[in-house]
Amino acid sequence: MVFPVLFLGMGFSGSAQDQFEKDVIATSEGDLVMTMIGHGTLMFEFNKLIIHIDPVAREADYSKLPAADIILVTHEHGDHLDISVIEQIRKSTTTILLNGGSAERVEGGIAMKNGDSREVNGIRIDAIPAYNIVHKRSDDQPYHPEGQGNGYILTMGGIRVYVAGDTENTPEMKALKNIDVAFLPMNVPYTMTPEMVADAAKAFRPKILYPYHYGQTDPNELVALLKDEKGIEVRIRKLE
Repeated sequence: MVFPVLFLGMGFSGSAQDQFEKDVIATSEGDLVMTMIGHGTLMFEFNKLIIHIDPVAREADYSKLPAADIILVTHEHGDHLDISVIEQIRKSTTTILLNGGSAERVEGGIAMKNGDSREVNGIRIDAIPAYNIVHKRSDDQPYHPEGQGNGYILTMGGIRVYVAGDTENTPEMKALKNIDVAFLPMNVPYTMTPEMVADAAKAFRPKILYPYHYGQTDPNELVALLKDEKGIEVRIRKLE
C-alpha cells in the first residue's frame, strides 16, 4: 500500500484548538486530523467524529474544544484520567472506553481488557497491553503493572494508529503488524528510554513514529538512534 502524505499545520489564532500542532493524514474515508494537545493527551477528528484520548485539564481548556463522540482512557493515573474533563466533554451519545481501573470511576464507561476489540461509529478499537517490565518503584512494584493499562489501535479508513499509553517495549508491542502511525511514550523512568523506543520501532516498524509523553527525555536521542532505519519517519511534536 502507498502510505498517504502527511501535512503539518500550526496556528495561534481562530478557534482554541488552533494553538496546538496538528498533522493531517489522508485515508480512504477522508482526512484524519491529529491534534497534539500535550503529554499523553491527543484529539483526533475523523469522518465528522471527535475522539479525545486521555483528556486532562492540565493540558487544555476543554470548554473551548469540541465535545467527544469517543473518549479513550489508557489508565487511571492523574495525567491520563480526569473525570471532571470527561464529564465536561461527554454527550448523551458519547462512547467512553477505558481500562478496568478507570472504568470503575467513570459512570457509563465501558471497560476494555487487554486484547479486547470493539467497533464504534465504524472505527475498530483494539486494546493492547501496556505495562512496565524493567522500571519499578522503590518497593519493587512496576510503575504500570501488567494486565491493568491499555494502549489502543484505532483503524480508520484503512489506517492503523497505535497510541501506546504508559508502557515499555513489551513483547505484545513488538509483535504488532501493519501500524501506520505510532505514539510511543518515552519518559524515564516511568515508561521507555529512547533505546527502548528504538528497539520497539525496529521490531514492529511503524511508518510514522511520534515520541510522546516524553517529559525531560530528549526526543532527539530517538532521532539519532533511528536515523539509518529506512521506512520509519520520526516526527517530533510538542508532547512533553
